[in-house]
Amino acid sequence: MGFPDFLISPHHEAAMIEVHHLKESRSRRITWLLEELGLDYTVISYDRDPKTRLAPPELQKIHPLGKAPVVRDKDQTLIESGAIIDYLIRTYGNGHLAPAVGASDYNRYVQFLHYAEGSAMLPLLLKLYVSRLGEAGAPLHPRINGEIANHFGYLNAELEGRDYFVGDSLTGADIQLSFAVQSAVRGAGREAFPNLTGFVDMVAARPAYQKAVEKYSE
Repeated sequence: MGFPDFLISPHHEAAMIEVHHLKESRSRRITWLLEELGLDYTVISYDRDPKTRLAPPELQKIHPLGKAPVVRDKDQTLIESGAIIDYLIRTYGNGHLAPAVGASDYNRYVQFLHYAEGSAMLPLLLKLYVSRLGEAGAPLHPRINGEIANHFGYLNAELEGRDYFVGDSLTGADIQLSFAVQSAVRGAGREAFPNLTGFVDMVAARPAYQKAVEKYSE
């Protein structure tokens, strides 16, 4: 419960990049990306308050919003998963995990990098919070479920005949979309969005993703 409750150094003790992670949050995407990039990093993990499920006040010492993930690299302190993914790939990607600026699929890449949190996550979060209202939230469920079907039906169609959302190899857009897609497939069932189910299976099979998962189960 304290700050921090554990440290993880996947490569060596003098890790350069510091990831502040809130348990049961979306920050695993960042450690997955770091594993894909083969970078040294340290994870500082925080427990949620058992009653409110909110982040502890200690996280506000790292950033005033008290949200996760937060990444520290040299003199940079970054929030927002999309911005962090963009920064890490631009700084350390060496031309991998993102199309070059001006490439034919660059705009598609930027679109999905922002779409993940700007659009796809919203109905999932609404469903989570409204479900806690009991009967009072019942009138909202049809609209929310319709939005989930709309957004993830769209994403399912975008994966027709392809393995990745952009190009023919993994990019930061896939990493950024992964949490929302995993959540939607888990909630709707594997048959509801077959292409997204295939995407979830592809993600789970990647060695770098498996390493990131293992760091939180040790």
